[in-house]
Amino acid sequence: MKKQPDIVSRLRDDIISGALPFGSRLTIDQLAVRYSTSHMPVREALRQLAGEGIVDSEPNRGARVRTIDTNFVIELLDLRTGIESLLARQAASVATAANVKQLETIESRFEKFVEEDDHASALMANSEFHRFIYALSGNKEALRLVNRHWVVVAALWKQYGYPRDRFGGVINDHQQIIHALSDNDGKAAEMIMGAHVVKSRQYLVKQMQNVGGHCSNDMVGARTHAAM
Repeated sequence: MKKQPDIVSRLRDDIISGALPFGSRLTIDQLAVRYSTSHMPVREALRQLAGEGIVDSEPNRGARVRTIDTNFVIELLDLRTGIESLLARQAASVATAANVKQLETIESRFEKFVEEDDHASALMANSEFHRFIYALSGNKEALRLVNRHWVVVAALWKQYGYPRDRFGGVINDHQQIIHALSDNDGKAAEMIMGAHVVKSRQYLVKQMQNVGGHCSNDMVGARTHAAM
């Protein structure tokens, strides 16, 4: 049997890359032709991406890529601040020396990419850093919630650009988070992660207000599934 193409991943990637911009209309026929597939996989993909929060779908009105404004981003990242802080605290309470060593390896790779100006790879390593911590927490329900809008945030950074001067602050935050996990200091991990996400919100909202969707030479973007 011929393997069915992963329409969910392809559609998600096209939204992240900007090939299907925020607010653009999505029709079953259009997407079936685009991905050379039948209607059923497209319907299932739209249903799943609606659950992830990146597609709006209404009965008899079709579907659109979600329209995003700064109020939505503020509310979304305020929610993520609470959840990600919780996950960091819970991860710190169970972190072992081996876990910390793995996290240090990921962070070293991230810092190497930053030093080499390989920003696309750096953003991927950042995603790995956060996902490792959150998985370590063991809180599946909180992890499900924080993952729900992960793609939305990635798409926003892709569209508005990531400021290069942010990387230094990210490295400092990451190192402090590692220290907190090494000490099994849940309170410190919670506070540092919370501040980390708040700074991400401030940078992203500023980009949306000032850049207007166009990346300057001081911005970078990448297909990743995490905000920094």
